[in-house]
Amino acid sequence: MKVSFGHLPVRLSKNKPFDLIIGIPSYNEADTIPFVVKQVDIGINKYFPDSKAIIINADNNSPDNTKKAFLKTKTKTPKIYISTPKEIRGKGNNVYNILKKAQELNAKNTAIIDADLKSITPEWVKKLIYPVKYNNYDFVLPLYERNEYDGSITNHICYPLIYGLLGVNARQPIGGEFSFSKEFVDYLLSKKWDKTTKNYGVDIFLTLNAILNNFKIAQVNLHKKVHKPSAPKLGPMFFQVAASCFSLLVKNKKIWLKKIKSYTPLIIYKNKNHYNPQKLPVDYKDLKQKSLYEFSLYYKIIKECLGKDIYGKLEKMYFEKKILNIKTDLWMKILYSMLWNYDNKKMPKEKIIRALRPLYFGRTVTFIKQTLELSSKESELAIQKQAEYFYKHRSYLLKKYKSIT
Repeated sequence: MKVSFGHLPVRLSKNKPFDLIIGIPSYNEADTIPFVVKQVDIGINKYFPDSKAIIINADNNSPDNTKKAFLKTKTKTPKIYISTPKEIRGKGNNVYNILKKAQELNAKNTAIIDADLKSITPEWVKKLIYPVKYNNYDFVLPLYERNEYDGSITNHICYPLIYGLLGVNARQPIGGEFSFSKEFVDYLLSKKWDKTTKNYGVDIFLTLNAILNNFKIAQVNLHKKVHKPSAPKLGPMFFQVAASCFSLLVKNKKIWLKKIKSYTPLIIYKNKNHYNPQKLPVDYKDLKQKSLYEFSLYYKIIKECLGKDIYGKLEKMYFEKKILNIKTDLWMKILYSMLWNYDNKKMPKEKIIRALRPLYFGRTVTFIKQTLELSSKESELAIQKQAEYFYKHRSYLLKKYKSIT
């Protein structure tokens, strides 16, 4: 297959394996992708100068001409642009195309890096690739200094469920920057990628597949993450991530229904955090109104799923006092109960995920109010303590399963 970078033709052949592929999934990132590409190129040439490498932009046919911005960026490393058809969108489709291309080219080491980053440095390439290339890891997760209100789906759904049920302290399971061994790429491509996985559900799909199938996992400290914030997403991201997370956990419940011990993946390049994350504006009053409104739409499903005791507390909050106060203990019971209902309730699973959203908003509002006067470091500790609480009280969910056996 012939492709072009700059003005020179490049012939790609799987008979001559690539040592390193860096993939950049994108949609409408013409303004940020040149900076990301330059940093990736510097990192490749500085830390892996003897490696046969290539940079791949996997795009969703961006109308802002991301393709032109990517290809016009001058690099020493060869680069290619690939895209989904115009009618197909989704980050997961882009990640799939990157991994598929890595497999076709017989790549030994592959990494993906988001296209909207403003804080990426060449060292990110080194940190992501070294554990796979030299320490035989299969999957590398990022650690960041993130604003406590950035990544709220991570903080209040993915992280506590992974820590709580699987005993794995994967702090950023949907962080966006990952690296893969050839074996893990082959495994991922052998799995079925459903609709949510082909969209925003892809990151949790990658992480859970690595954990659930005993691939060797590491975390690397990338310091501050500055990007186009997604906190808290009110659109399709919540549904796609939560649905993908719930689906994979339910399909693999035999693993976490067993007694497990807490385990923390090895952290490589563990530099001291500065706790100076990206600043974000927070409008929890608007989020509160959305929570109240959506609760009024789904209260019947919520009542059916959560039962008299939990629902009674929520009913007073949402319909009487209109003061949201979903603390950690109540949130643990809500999230575990909704997961159980997702598995066992005879109603469309989509309805359960949509009914969870106003409660997730309510938990986020509560957390914001609780931490407004805290430092970023103190807020991060609160997020970690919440995950530990989910692990300590995982029996709350396990008892539900025992009651039906």
